Amino acid sequence: MRIIRGKFGRRRFDVPTNITARPTTDFARENIFNVIENMIDFDDEPTALDLFAGTGAITFEFLSRGCSEVTAVEKASTQYNFIRRVAAELKVDNLDLIKGDALRYVSSCRRQFDIVFADPPYNLPDFAAIPAMVLESAILKPGSIFIIEHSRNHDFSSLPHFTRHLAYGSVNFSIFDISQP
Repeated sequence: MRIIRGKFGRRRFDVPTNITARPTTDFARENIFNVIENMIDFDDEPTALDLFAGTGAITFEFLSRGCSEVTAVEKASTQYNFIRRVAAELKVDNLDLIKGDALRYVSSCRRQFDIVFADPPYNLPDFAAIPAMVLESAILKPGSIFIIEHSRNHDFSSLPHFTRHLAYGSVNFSIFDISQP
């Protein structure tokens, strides 16, 4: 895993071979962060939530680029322990790492974030319901953005606050801007 830019930019970490996550490619991650940086000013030290954190690549990109605090939710022990190890190596103190189910977290969380990123397993039952669940939850506030990574099999353009769809190879993102109707 490579952190692309920011204070931890160019740092590399060996991902365990038994990891079950599907990490976002470096190419897709670099491009989606270029888009995010045009929507959110990282100088304002936003807060971020990384749902289905996997290897933590998105989490560490948020931390590296200046988020004041990042909450990462990951259920699998291998991935959770890897994120914890990398956080310790980087000496970050603004990561709230939660070992648990991301969808349960969304339904019970009352905290709000400036950026919410979700990269659920593509074969997760009811995958198509996740964006509506996040959009209807209490975790978004006016001015927040929500990004979901998905396969080309999904079209979320009819949901409220949908802003745009981006595709980088086989990786697709739908972006929702909560300041938009």
